[in-house]
Amino acid sequence: MSGNDWDALVVGAGAGGLCAAARLSHLGYRTLVAERLDRVGGRASTDDIDGFKVNTGAIAVELGGVTEETFAEVGAKFEVRPADPSLLYRIGERTVDVTTGGWALLFAQLIRQGAALLRDTAPPPPAGELPGRELSTAEWVRRHTRNEVVQGIFRTLCGSAFAVGAEELPARVFLTYFATESVFRPFGFCPEGTLGLWKALAEVVERNGGQVWLDSEVRHVAVTDGRVTGATIVRGGESVEVTCGVAISDIGPAATLDLVGPERFPASYIGTVLQGDLPAAMITVNFASRDALVDAPGLLSFAGARRLCYVADLTVTCPEMAPDGWHLYVGTGVPKPSIGDFDADAETALVLGDLRRHLPGFDAARILSIAVSRDDWPPQRTVPGYDLPHTTPIPNLWNVGDAVKEYAHGGTSACAETAKIVVEEIVAAGPQCNLSIMAGS
Repeated sequence: MSGNDWDALVVGAGAGGLCAAARLSHLGYRTLVAERLDRVGGRASTDDIDGFKVNTGAIAVELGGVTEETFAEVGAKFEVRPADPSLLYRIGERTVDVTTGGWALLFAQLIRQGAALLRDTAPPPPAGELPGRELSTAEWVRRHTRNEVVQGIFRTLCGSAFAVGAEELPARVFLTYFATESVFRPFGFCPEGTLGLWKALAEVVERNGGQVWLDSEVRHVAVTDGRVTGATIVRGGESVEVTCGVAISDIGPAATLDLVGPERFPASYIGTVLQGDLPAAMITVNFASRDALVDAPGLLSFAGARRLCYVADLTVTCPEMAPDGWHLYVGTGVPKPSIGDFDADAETALVLGDLRRHLPGFDAARILSIAVSRDDWPPQRTVPGYDLPHTTPIPNLWNVGDAVKEYAHGGTSACAETAKIVVEEIVAAGPQCNLSIMAGS
């Protein structure tokens, strides 16, 4: 085998791609990861802005789930400091832990009432088959309560857990998630920024004989006799040809179609991908202050906010994310509508207005960045409930990531889960997906 012959090619070094690459390399697959950006992490990476570690996407990492399981299995460092309590709500002048006491009972009662919706409707459609018009989470909540505070809590839950508005999220997705899982999962923050986690997985790939190429864009994936055989990668301004036994794409099914060429796929699959390409949008404000503006170690939500879903003071648990004497915050909101076109300036102004209303002292804070994530760079590439299949008509080409997640799942955990599923299928496919085994190495 030459230096450019690989068992596995992973396109994109996001959460799903790196989880898949680390698993494959741990199992003996000689793995190449090609990432067009200058750092790993994709939409869940971290920038350094004047000494502040500013996350570019996901900030919270689930504890005790498939993400942590992946790190344990491959031997990667998993440094996530728990936020306890993870989620608080500001209701009027009170700060309330809705996971305990009467609020927990209220949520449990509403979820039990909603269970009838799961029983009385048809099962979720298979991946890739779009459901018809479904009852939204906002509509379902309005049927059960007129209390604006409760409605506000559910609205912010949709944005926080699923990165989509309550008017667009199917109620069946929300209820499936909260009826079958722990209502509020524990999570924490990485002191290096979320980037620190993905760097640890990249180190596993390289320790196991693989490579992670940054500033390296895959321009074309080659298919011969119905199977992926390699790719053309532009690295350092030069075009490099590589071969591979299997390819995994972490850039979304729609972008994968373009890399391979639509002519390689049946029309039915192309239609499925184009119809399911439903990215939502989020607006994120990263800011800092000398004074503490919130008193919560995790996420703090506001039942009366118009667009704001939560604020987090990351330096409560991870002070090294900011220069000495500074607090680093992130405030995230969901625009209306969260799918399709919207007025980005007006919606950003509403998020900023919520921050001023709910955080006395915000006007004196230093705004580090404001990001509107949408279209080709969304918080999630497909709204939960409209997810696409992770398999493709090409037998040795798979997709991972949040466009092909399991029903009613979301976030980086869903990306890690897709990676686990795909790697298990690659292993089950046998030696034809492992050039090292075929070569007797």
